Amino acid sequence: MEEHTFDPDLVREIFGLVWRRTAAERDKNENSQNVDAEVGASTSKKKFNGANPHALKLSCELLRIFVTEAIQRASAIAEIEGSPKIEATHLERILPQLLLDF
Repeated sequence: MEEHTFDPDLVREIFGLVWRRTAAERDKNENSQNVDAEVGASTSKKKFNGANPHALKLSCELLRIFVTEAIQRASAIAEIEGSPKIEATHLERILPQLLLDF
């Protein structure tokens, strides 16, 4: 059986997007509160240079395991209900416990 994984380039782009949005939101909040520009300059002006390759690989593996577990749990619920396919309601039912487990 072929094992699928998440594309590291895609995960890197997602991390970069989140980093930039968080920095922009932080800058917006700092500016609206009239905080001295020198105080926040060291943290909010950092550029996302990419994730550590090992951290990126580990993040991809964690995402793969998380999605695989979600599919397995949802398929078990679908099977119990006699459904031939996984529906959104099956995912909704397993999501709270899945999030607590991870």
